[in-house]
Amino acid sequence: MAPSVADLQTPSTKDTISSLKQEVKKGPSYPFYYPYFDVNEKFPPTEIFEFTDPGTRADPAKPHLLTPNTTTHDISPYIGTEITGVQISQLSPEGLDELALYTAQRKLLVFRDQDFKDLGPDRQIEIARHFGPIQKHPTSGNAKGYPEFHVVYRDADHDPFREYLGDDRANRTQWHSDVSYEKQTPGTTFFFILDQPDSGTGGDTLFLSQVEAYKRLSPEFQKRLEGLRAVHSAVEQAENSRKRGGPVRREPVETEHPVVRVHPVTGEKALYVNPGFTRRIVGFKKEESEYLLKFLYDHITKGADFQIRATYKPGTVVVWDNRLTVHSATGDFDKSVRRHAVRLTPQAEVPIAG
Repeated sequence: MAPSVADLQTPSTKDTISSLKQEVKKGPSYPFYYPYFDVNEKFPPTEIFEFTDPGTRADPAKPHLLTPNTTTHDISPYIGTEITGVQISQLSPEGLDELALYTAQRKLLVFRDQDFKDLGPDRQIEIARHFGPIQKHPTSGNAKGYPEFHVVYRDADHDPFREYLGDDRANRTQWHSDVSYEKQTPGTTFFFILDQPDSGTGGDTLFLSQVEAYKRLSPEFQKRLEGLRAVHSAVEQAENSRKRGGPVRREPVETEHPVVRVHPVTGEKALYVNPGFTRRIVGFKKEESEYLLKFLYDHITKGADFQIRATYKPGTVVVWDNRLTVHSATGDFDKSVRRHAVRLTPQAEVPIAG
């Protein structure tokens, strides 16, 4: 039997070996996934590829995913379902197709008591690749030799979220859709927990439905948005990494996407703007663009009745559709507590205009 990844040790350069040993001594449960940064690591520009969403192949009844042993509990009418009684690692290709469909329908799925974190990196990547080529993040920490992993890590000595947003904000909520500046943006996305604050002590994630956000607008306002395009930018993210001495593995891009996009499987329309990466409306003057984006940002961030708060514990795997949601971390847990998680981010189609 292959060793658990909890037993693996991450290879390191001389520049990072001392830091890694120090962190291992403090006790992260999965040191293999300790975030690795190499300023010399470079990726080529992302190229367009053909994509067919696996949800198009799924049986609508989902017999391979929602078996008699599976229990589901909807978190809200618009977004989020908790699932127990099924292991993602044991799903057949048909079951994974059904997972893509169910994620699109419910926007967010929270799987409990999963063995996913112990499968090892190759098997984890193999499962995620069923949903599309995995995005390799240009600035975040990854696992050495495995750039597919986007590592989320915070402890008493490392707080990249605070460093990124700065210390001069009344709150650190940062709503975004992951790497929405890519030409082919993420679809079915995986996030698995390694270390997490105890239940009720913070470290959750806020999610909201961009489908319901769009539906809440008046028909006339919806018509005004359809056909508009917005610029999504990676420039600020790259600049912040450079300022901190971090890597910029791929030169930052700015990409135009429709303000309203259509999901290729469900046909639902969703807003596709977010404060994290959207910068301006194409063809609008600066003041006009700022006015419209501010309204949309206020609309989605104040929409508590189409938001949920996903809670975690080790063994939790969250699967969401980045095309239909935005989310924000919550930096509300004690500074001395470790939070360690990993994201795998398969890319999907070029956004389809609504």
